[in-house]
Amino acid sequence: MENNMFSLMASEEYSSDRRCIWVNGPVIVGAGPSGLATAACLRDEGVPFVVVERSDCIASLWQKRTYDRLKLHLPKKFCQLPKMPFPDHYPEYPTKRQFIDYLESYASHFKIKPEFNKSVESARFDETSGLWRVRTTSAGEEMEYISRWLVVATGENAEQIVPEINGLKTEFNGEVIHACEYKSGENFRGKRVLVVGCGNSGMEVSLDLANHNAITSMVVRSSVHVLPREIMGKSTFGISVMLMKWLPLWLVDKLILILSWLFLGSLSNYGLKRPSIGPMELKSKTGKTPVLDIGALEKIKSGDVEIVPAIKRFSRSHVELVDGQKLDIDAVVLATGYRSNVPSWLHESEFFSKNGFPKSPFPNAWKGKSGLYAAGFTRKGLAGASADAVNIAQDISNVWREETKRQKMRRNVGHRRCISVA
Repeated sequence: MENNMFSLMASEEYSSDRRCIWVNGPVIVGAGPSGLATAACLRDEGVPFVVVERSDCIASLWQKRTYDRLKLHLPKKFCQLPKMPFPDHYPEYPTKRQFIDYLESYASHFKIKPEFNKSVESARFDETSGLWRVRTTSAGEEMEYISRWLVVATGENAEQIVPEINGLKTEFNGEVIHACEYKSGENFRGKRVLVVGCGNSGMEVSLDLANHNAITSMVVRSSVHVLPREIMGKSTFGISVMLMKWLPLWLVDKLILILSWLFLGSLSNYGLKRPSIGPMELKSKTGKTPVLDIGALEKIKSGDVEIVPAIKRFSRSHVELVDGQKLDIDAVVLATGYRSNVPSWLHESEFFSKNGFPKSPFPNAWKGKSGLYAAGFTRKGLAGASADAVNIAQDISNVWREETKRQKMRRNVGHRRCISVA
């Protein structure tokens, strides 16, 4: 490592206003659950690290960009991070506040102290030295971290997706927010609100709006799998995971859809059409998560939430739909999802694709070349991120120990030579 550092310094001139920091371990970009899990596993292996985070807190998505009523959609055993389970007194589906408290306790337990307000502007591999150079800015100050390893842990949901819809920005004069800005339906009481998007966020925002007596419509442009969160008191996801141990994926999907039909009935009469392939196969192929219903279907069936087709255009105070309907609306909530931001700062194209996800499918999406790793990009939720973290820490620690051992041997040899000369 020492020779690498010297060759890097010789290969490039550095501006006097940029601080350079050598990291004797990996640089982890992102202090969300994936970054924290990786840091904890490295700590357990005795490997030093640095975590850089653009926000001023850990898990900024959870702390700053989620609605108040949010709970984990899956049972806690599928959501806990490595080496530290949820407290026993936590409910089966922890609340947003409980999950944040858990993450803060997790960071404290493993002595993870991210360097906050450090936005990564670029990260690239220096072929001459064989090292990663990660350039950050904070309040106008530039800093460069130099490391043998780089762990990308910025997540699948780093940036909001705001679609271009005819007239929304130029003509509509009502309130427009993304779901990441939505907190509660309290401010929308009595208002006519259009929710664009029918994933888990869109369904739950619609439910919350209806509970606060907003006049709620939800745009459903394409097919969607809606499943009960539980079947006979058991997690639908947990049942699927159990069945997949013994049965092929297509058969698991068939059984889950039959059970869902028995408990939810046919949903096509309400404007919700199922995709042609099953929910687990769709998740595996595209990453599209099925909706786990926690009450929105009841509101849809009662008419408290109206399902409407795709949007044609917005005007000052209403929206025109593709079927010719015109709805008067006061506000729009864009539950249109998120995307990875990796292509905006990582100068690399072999491991990551243009959409910001690793090119290799699960379970090989965690390791690239030249010391590059990805945590939390498997589209398998917190369980996938935890598996990535364990694999990454073990892989880095094996190399780190060998390199540290060789360095000590070189220093010992040099020390003995000095003694013999003396």
